[in-house]
Amino acid sequence: MSALSKVLTEEIRKIEDTRLVEDSISKYRLTHHLMPPVGWLNDPNGLCWFKGRYHVFFQYAPFEVEGGLKCWGHYSSEDLVNWRYEGAPLLPDSPQDCHGVYSGSALVENDKLHLFYTGNVKLDGDYDYINNGRETSTLHVESEDGIHFSNKEVVIPFSKYPEEYTCHIRDPKVWKDGEVYRMVLGGRKKDDTGAVLFYQSKDFKDWSFEKEITTETPFGYMWECPDYFQLGGKGILSVSPQGVQREEYRYQNIYQSGYFLMENNDKYLDSRDFREWDMGFDFYAPQTFTDGKGRRILIGWMGMPDAEEEYINLTVKEGWQHCLTLPRELTMNDGKIYQYPVEELSSLRKGCCEIDRRKSQIDLRGPFDLELKIEGETAEIHLGRDLSLSYRNGCAVLTLSEDAGAGRRTRKARLDQLKEVRIVSDISAVEIYLNRGETVFSTRYYPGEDRRLLRVEAEDFRGKVFSLDSMTFGYCSLRAR
Repeated sequence: MSALSKVLTEEIRKIEDTRLVEDSISKYRLTHHLMPPVGWLNDPNGLCWFKGRYHVFFQYAPFEVEGGLKCWGHYSSEDLVNWRYEGAPLLPDSPQDCHGVYSGSALVENDKLHLFYTGNVKLDGDYDYINNGRETSTLHVESEDGIHFSNKEVVIPFSKYPEEYTCHIRDPKVWKDGEVYRMVLGGRKKDDTGAVLFYQSKDFKDWSFEKEITTETPFGYMWECPDYFQLGGKGILSVSPQGVQREEYRYQNIYQSGYFLMENNDKYLDSRDFREWDMGFDFYAPQTFTDGKGRRILIGWMGMPDAEEEYINLTVKEGWQHCLTLPRELTMNDGKIYQYPVEELSSLRKGCCEIDRRKSQIDLRGPFDLELKIEGETAEIHLGRDLSLSYRNGCAVLTLSEDAGAGRRTRKARLDQLKEVRIVSDISAVEIYLNRGETVFSTRYYPGEDRRLLRVEAEDFRGKVFSLDSMTFGYCSLRAR
């Protein structure tokens, strides 16, 4: 460990220790979502199952609650319920990443964990940092225990990227395809169109450019956080495009996240085939991985970069921002991906209450998990005065009160019919799954009261509401080592 690494590590630990002492007075800290110990969290990174534990790395800016210099934070778990914070293993401490350890992915191979990420360097001078003044290389480290990592090596220097691209190439996702390793990177071309770059290698070291994939007509100016995987016999390309024009029922956030179904020979995609992962206010930059049970699991950032000006994140006053979504298992159904909370979450359920037309209101307090079956053409679900979900005329509408939404009010989604609803509600976050994950709304919100009245209106319905034990978050494990 270099002298700079030691200084950064110690300063981060001091900040985290101070924050943990203050957690007892925090109003909005979550009990069922991974958060930063302090400061800012964004993209999930390096998701994997390695030597009997799940590993979730994340973009982490511990020094500034509004973002700033980024490293990677790290949680691990045996069961997706009991979590241990492992510290900040990747720091901006080398000439290739001195202005930020940006997003990347993990690959487990031969009992080693390999991490690939973008190292960010911004040159001093009068630059726009889009077409000039920025160096973004792809770096690699490895580990035998998932905690301690090797020295950093550059595997694709910024000077080797295709000339038709700007300085904005980042976020490597790596996987093994037979005897070949493959990588996708998100990019912004000089004509301000987004694209994904495909690379291949036989040894992790030497990577060659293979092809690019984009849309026939421009679909945003930048594609971030690409992911490629197979599901249900289909190739899936997930991207987070920036610069897509908003519509009433689609692309309602400033930036989007979604996927294309792909064929092997695809070079140009049709933007009309893009399907959004999530219709809520807070979802971006998802990443997937396969776990030890063979499940394809997705975790997203429950936040949004460059959020709307009217939105005021109330956790800023508490010294932290953002969280990750619940881990979601992905399944393919009639050519569409469904996403649903992993089964491990059900182990936290307790205190079941039934709800139906005879008992359509339940007084709730604290986090809960609702499962509801609905019959009829219309439905309304109210959670106190802070949140409502309505369905009529083929449209589901999520509405927040002015205070609970902190400046944000409504999101919509087209839906042929509504048969099932699941709501997992945390202290200041809610995830709503319609028809077992056909459509999802993920949203941070800030209810005025811990006690809320759940009220359901529909032609016929029946369901169960469970209170939830908290997940465990062991934040102090590193300090005991």
